[in-house]
Amino acid sequence: MNYGIVSYIIGYVLKFEAAFMILPCIAALIYQEYSGWAFVLSGLLCLLFGLALTRKKPKNKIFYVKEGFVSVALSWIVMSVMGALPFLFSGSITNVIDALFETVSGFTTTGASILTDVEVLPKCVLLWRSFTHWIGGMGVLVFLLSFLHMAGGSHMNLMKAESPGPTVSKLVPKVQSTAKILYGIYVALTLLEIIFLLAGGMPIFDTLCISFGTAGTGGFGIKNDSMAGYSVYLQVVVTIFMILFGINFNAYYLLLIRKFRQAFSMEEVRCYLGIIAVSILVIAFNIQDMYSGFPEALQQSAFQVGSIITTTGYATTDFNLWPEVSRTILVMLMFVGACAGSTGGGIKVSRLIILVKTINKELHTLLHPRSVRKVKMDGACVEHEVVRATNVFLIVYVLVFTFSVLLVGFDNHDLISNFTSVAATLNNIGPGLELAGPTQNFSIFSGGATLVLTFDMLAGRLELFPLLLLFVRDTWRKY
Repeated sequence: MNYGIVSYIIGYVLKFEAAFMILPCIAALIYQEYSGWAFVLSGLLCLLFGLALTRKKPKNKIFYVKEGFVSVALSWIVMSVMGALPFLFSGSITNVIDALFETVSGFTTTGASILTDVEVLPKCVLLWRSFTHWIGGMGVLVFLLSFLHMAGGSHMNLMKAESPGPTVSKLVPKVQSTAKILYGIYVALTLLEIIFLLAGGMPIFDTLCISFGTAGTGGFGIKNDSMAGYSVYLQVVVTIFMILFGINFNAYYLLLIRKFRQAFSMEEVRCYLGIIAVSILVIAFNIQDMYSGFPEALQQSAFQVGSIITTTGYATTDFNLWPEVSRTILVMLMFVGACAGSTGGGIKVSRLIILVKTINKELHTLLHPRSVRKVKMDGACVEHEVVRATNVFLIVYVLVFTFSVLLVGFDNHDLISNFTSVAATLNNIGPGLELAGPTQNFSIFSGGATLVLTFDMLAGRLELFPLLLLFVRDTWRKY
């Protein structure tokens, strides 16, 4: 393990986090809130530690996949710990474990909260909660790649560790340029949503917070009823942008370079949109008796389906009261998740496509042992290594999920609450069902269960392996 380069990267992350805390400081000045000093102090501490870690460039610049995974995992942990300080310093959250849970929930774009009344929080704290979604949505290390110059394949090793999906590819030959393109698209879509929300009469503060949450597919609300109090127009705008942010950003790049046919023929995107369309229609027909008519049921169904499959977690209604068929579909969508290469969480549509095609291949091999069939996506063969990695990911996912449900079960809550709370955190969604439903919160869990769910949020955002690698002894051996 090259400890020098790992600490150097963590130092840069801390310096960027210090810069990010300027935004809530500005909000505190505008709204004349005393809580702003908490961000000043936290930012100074981030800057101090960051400068100490980057004061001396590492002599050994060897940077393999192992360093990439460890750097990403430790960066997210350190970033979450330091990001929790404003909650503690301002007194918004007094319990250390709860403050860490809230911060991890923000950076991992989960949106689960232990707060029972968010409307009493200072605006600078509310803005920080939502802004953590935007920071974590595309990934802070991807942002770092746009500025940090490193040798060899170091950039790619960092991107592989932080970017979601079974495969990570460069849009252009240079990884740094790829990172800039991705963030350019991310910023452009965020600004576009801000414009549409402002056009609908949403206040500027609400617009920023909701847009940050939508872009990062996070879901921290600034109202106790999440999005229920806003107009239908604003809810529709958020619905559309939640779905847009759940699409593989490679598709947007293809549209930008005018490769329209290639963009619209992406198998994962078509499957993702198809799942959304079918789910919306089935749920709308199932819940239409609960609303004033089919159009309202369709709009409510579209919002919740978009919110759950993209793992955003906003809510406009208490879907915990919906019929069992609709609730079951929503739970299934929790696991499906959005596209790879998006800001959404979950298992990812591309992995499920690969899994289904692998099963189909094995069935045909049983019938025709001498035949040679290969798994294909978008007309190209999927490498055996990708298929293997997908299968291993799903196995580890099931093991982590099962063990987490078992540990959370020691709190003696009902099985549905335990099951969906783990599903909501491991898939970075936010609300579950029953005691963890959209009108409830995660304050019901003990400190131990809260730590388990905090681990699940980090593991889900980093797709398991970077975090699990920290527990392997060989990871820490020096070269």
